Amino acid sequence: MPHRDLYTLNSLIASHVRSGNAVAALSVFRRIHRAGSHLNSYTLTPVLAVPDPICGKQVHALAIKTGSDTPTVTKTALMDMYSKYGQLGGSVRVFEEVGFKDVVTWNTMLSSFVRHGRPEEALAVLREMQKEGVWLSEFTLCSLLKACTLLKAFQQGKQVHALVVVMGRDLVVLGTALIDFYTNVECIEEAMEIFHNLNWKKDDVMRNSLISGCVRNRRYKEAFLIMSAMRPNVVAVTSALAACSKNSDLWVGKQIHCVAIRFGFTFDTQLCNVLLDMYAKCGKILNARSLFDRMDKKDVVSWTSMIDAYGNHGHGLEALELFKKMEGEGNSILPNLVTFLAVLSACAHSGKVEQGRECFNLIQEKYNLDPGPEHYACFIDILGRAGQIEEVWCLFNNMVKNQTKPTAAVWAAILNACSHNLDVSRGEFAAKNLLELEPNKPGNYVLLSNFYAAVGRWDSVNELRSIMRKKGLVKETGNSWVTVAHCHENIQHIN
Repeated sequence: MPHRDLYTLNSLIASHVRSGNAVAALSVFRRIHRAGSHLNSYTLTPVLAVPDPICGKQVHALAIKTGSDTPTVTKTALMDMYSKYGQLGGSVRVFEEVGFKDVVTWNTMLSSFVRHGRPEEALAVLREMQKEGVWLSEFTLCSLLKACTLLKAFQQGKQVHALVVVMGRDLVVLGTALIDFYTNVECIEEAMEIFHNLNWKKDDVMRNSLISGCVRNRRYKEAFLIMSAMRPNVVAVTSALAACSKNSDLWVGKQIHCVAIRFGFTFDTQLCNVLLDMYAKCGKILNARSLFDRMDKKDVVSWTSMIDAYGNHGHGLEALELFKKMEGEGNSILPNLVTFLAVLSACAHSGKVEQGRECFNLIQEKYNLDPGPEHYACFIDILGRAGQIEEVWCLFNNMVKNQTKPTAAVWAAILNACSHNLDVSRGEFAAKNLLELEPNKPGNYVLLSNFYAAVGRWDSVNELRSIMRKKGLVKETGNSWVTVAHCHENIQHIN
């Protein structure tokens, strides 16, 4: 194939990927490969952006085979591909193979750690960048602000803000990230100052971020004032509803629901999902079900949210009936692992052992999914409360055989099961593993204390309390949100 033709086809692949036409992009790629043309980084890089992890791995293998994986641009695309599909280890390994790391490569590694909720490692990448003298781009600073947001690190975030100002970086680009950071660390005044200083340079993304932050921090007057100065959009309303859901704020949530109805946003499935979640978390289960029944287009999140709502309110039977309806004929939406976790949780709350066992077996037998440690923990809890301690250990052994690594939640569930069934020796084995994973979590010591109390080992209970005092560990006090409607005043009218 002539070089010029290859250049044209590479451009065509990139064009198809940008327009979201993965099938066409892969068709052109296969055409090039069958023709025996030399695959270069400009051929491989756009294909790696196709939303298909299996295809991505195959392209990676082909790149290694043909020697086309050496350019930095290809390595960077591979890092991003592995990161997007939850394989952070793969992303790190490719990063370590890169000979010349440019700022895009470093930024991709930085954002990968942030994407996977590993802000400490993201800041370690920054330190390495500084040692190597790498120029910090706007993208670098955005990722750093996200890392500071995850850590709730006010001082470090302020330092990044100062760096933005000193380096003369464009606040229009970084404004949304700064607003998101300050609202997440409950510094709403700083966020408002950044917003107002931008004057005419504000866009809807920035407004949406600030509206969500104001509602999250219960600054309703400011949130509605911003909304009144713009035409509300689906993203702004959805963000505000998500904040109401987090705060269990029914009164304001209802006002925003009215805004959504007035502007015709209730067609949006994502908005309705958040609205359903808000009503459920505020205890209005009938409102949530009414909204669910009226939704035109339900996705797996809609079904899962409603099942979870029933489970959390102790309506296990209704949750199971809805799950069966979801499985019914004519419903093209298949349950995912989150759905199964919601069903198992509903069974746990309602003490439905047989239904929980049936649900757990369905995960692999019918849907060919691999249960995660959270599914094992939930089912272990169901069995333990029902007195099925031998089945608990049988399930645990199967989990290990399936190469699923036990998490702290699994060991906690086993310890709780041993406490219910007075299984002393194996309970101490579970406790040992739990404290090795989370040695400074107060709840684990309380759980172990309850175990020893259940088996009559009061000397061990006193010893554990002494250890907690020496370590300065204090169990977090339980609390409940109560929102008083008449406290909301001066809510602005939205045109």
